Amino acid sequence: MSLKYLEKRRSKRQQAGMTTLGLVILVSFLGIFAFAGIRLTPVYLNYMKVVGVIDGVDEEFDGTGATATAIRKSISRRFDIESVGVITARDIKVTKTSEGYEVAAVYSHKAPFIANVSFVVDFDKRSTVRR
Repeated sequence: MSLKYLEKRRSKRQQAGMTTLGLVILVSFLGIFAFAGIRLTPVYLNYMKVVGVIDGVDEEFDGTGATATAIRKSISRRFDIESVGVITARDIKVTKTSEGYEVAAVYSHKAPFIANVSFVVDFDKRSTVRR
């Protein structure tokens, strides 16, 4: 083996690895994504509560000939039980259609992120309660 070959091999071994600056940048980058996930998790958990309420109303009244008033009362009661705080039962639209009643929860949720940067998430959950 030649001397040049051994020197190249030795220098490659010495250069292996990550610099401290590279590690700091990588950890910062991953930390920002982790923090974003932490800030958005409660938003989506609250949306899952709203979906559960809408689906529960659909299961309760589907095919029973329910009225809009009964549907609204059920939504209000379920919101109290589930502790939904982003929207109220009044924000849920119950409209009469040819098939029955359409129950729609359309809203936006703003979650602060860093300084003056925020996430705005739009949700649209609809269900039709047949008569």
